[in-house]
Amino acid sequence: MTENGGILKVAMPKGRIYKQASKLFREAGLPIPEDFDDSRRLIIPVPEAGMEFIMAKPVDVPTYVEYGVADIGVVGKDVMMEEAKDVYELLDLGIARCRMSVIGLPDWKPVIHPRVATKYPKVASQYFREHGQQVEVIKLNGSIELAPLIGLADRIVDMVETGQTLRENGLVEMKEMFQVTSRLIANRVSYRMKNAAIQSLCDRLSAVIPAQGGV
Repeated sequence: MTENGGILKVAMPKGRIYKQASKLFREAGLPIPEDFDDSRRLIIPVPEAGMEFIMAKPVDVPTYVEYGVADIGVVGKDVMMEEAKDVYELLDLGIARCRMSVIGLPDWKPVIHPRVATKYPKVASQYFREHGQQVEVIKLNGSIELAPLIGLADRIVDMVETGQTLRENGLVEMKEMFQVTSRLIANRVSYRMKNAAIQSLCDRLSAVIPAQGGV
């Protein structure tokens, strides 16, 4: 699989995306041991697959790929849009499906220059600008749902999977902005130098994505 460039280095996000991605890779016929799913190692070689996994925070995956320390990576479309790195988007893997939404309290009333809290300031700013709304965007790194409850922000922009956390905190989805799935991305130089290996992986994954509910 890697005859034209050696081992493929793959940046993988820790957590639920990795579990779904590793399952997808196995269904594509790649010999990835299941006990790796619970490993705490940061670099996991899989020589029998001609690959090496670099376990990273999801937000760092595009950076590793852009700078070439990883040839390819798996990353959510939300992170790609926020980080805007110079990488190739190769494939929609159809996993980790969720949505980016505008969220608030059910009795929210429009105000002049509302504050919006989010982990995704670039995405949020662009969305409201395109909809002709002037907002003050506040960047937070965790517990975004807390912002409207304590009066820090009028609304929030965040990822929603089941909506359970919102319901438990008395919040509602006001508007779905876009759907999000995880994507396979590649470093531009690696895509040329290891094209056969990367294309072979894409072909294998493409063959099993429909069974996973992908596009």
